[in-house]
Amino acid sequence: MTLLALGINHRTATVEVREQVAFTPTQLDAALVELRALPAVKEAALLSTCNRTELYCVTESQGEYEILDWLGRFHGLAVEDLSHCAYHYLENDAARHLMRVAVGLDSMVLGEPQILGQLKEAYQASRRAKGLGRELECLFQHTFAVAKQVRTETGIGRNPVSVAYAAVSLASRIFDDFGRAKALLIGAGETIELVARHLHEAGVRQLTVANRTRERAEILAGPLAGRAVTLDEIPDALVDADIVISSTAAPLPILGKGMVERALKKRRHRPIFMVDIAVPRDIEPEVGQLSDIFLYTVDDLQEVIEENRRHRQVAADQAESLIEHGVGAWLHDRRIRGGGELIRDYRAGAEELRAQSEQQALERLARGEDPEEVIRRLAHQLTNRLLHRPTVALRDAASAERHDILEAAASVLLDAPTDKTR
Repeated sequence: MTLLALGINHRTATVEVREQVAFTPTQLDAALVELRALPAVKEAALLSTCNRTELYCVTESQGEYEILDWLGRFHGLAVEDLSHCAYHYLENDAARHLMRVAVGLDSMVLGEPQILGQLKEAYQASRRAKGLGRELECLFQHTFAVAKQVRTETGIGRNPVSVAYAAVSLASRIFDDFGRAKALLIGAGETIELVARHLHEAGVRQLTVANRTRERAEILAGPLAGRAVTLDEIPDALVDADIVISSTAAPLPILGKGMVERALKKRRHRPIFMVDIAVPRDIEPEVGQLSDIFLYTVDDLQEVIEENRRHRQVAADQAESLIEHGVGAWLHDRRIRGGGELIRDYRAGAEELRAQSEQQALERLARGEDPEEVIRRLAHQLTNRLLHRPTVALRDAASAERHDILEAAASVLLDAPTDKTR
């Protein structure tokens, strides 16, 4: 059996291609059933995210073309269109790839933690579809153990490298009592959602979200016990804001110098920390000229991002070492399991031969044959049957000059030193 990992990701394919090969949650169960039904596939798991679609299979042969052809047929794509952007790994390399994916070393953002949760969901889906056998079950368990070790023993997840986190990180350096600061977030897209989450995790409890539609602002602010306002209400909200972080798609600035000056006057010139992470900018550059305003743009955040990225790279190097140990442990376990399967198969064959010989002996006794002769014949027959296949195998090994097999057989079967002369 061969372990195979086959996939397409953000490094090998455009977003248009990735969208076409992605599996929706409603497609997943049917896809696993179809994949598992392929003649060459014995076990299967399927990971599908916005940045990757990967198939992990145990196959009788390498089988990558058959699986890639199925992937194309499932999504109505020509296999030729997929082959130039698909990659595959076998055996150790496949196990190593899965472990690197699990700890975020193969992600667009180095060390991002979401992929591990997505991988666990893929594992559970495969279990429900009965796609997991002994090989993939053990591989996933080793992978999860390695991912936990990497998260525990390295700092790969401790230094986020997103713009949202960098903005919050800068804000936390400004305020002595960060938890008492009041934040005004302008926009309700993914970046502002991340900002809100980071602020909440950092202890900020007074959040106001301003958006063009109040409904969208409420969706974001509600779970964090925040307040939702419209863009027209920003002048009033600005008066109470210690932190302002803005990220909208507006073509023109939302905060002008005059609006901010009026808010500062009502605040009695208590300072405001502002981060404009929109492109084009939401806050007029002239706002930064005001003496009580600390205004940063997305370019100013790059220093924080690069610093965190350097920390993550050190942790990534440590993670690679832990992964190598994890691959070694998986291989060791796999060899032991392989030996156990061989022993079980050999003992089952021996038991079948014993049962046959026993039945024949009982039939002879029932016919009245001499018991001593029956026992002698039984012993002779059983010995010959048990030794036949090993004897043939040893003769074939000798003919092929497989001295490694002969020496191993001699050390185990004869329990005697082997002759090293050739």
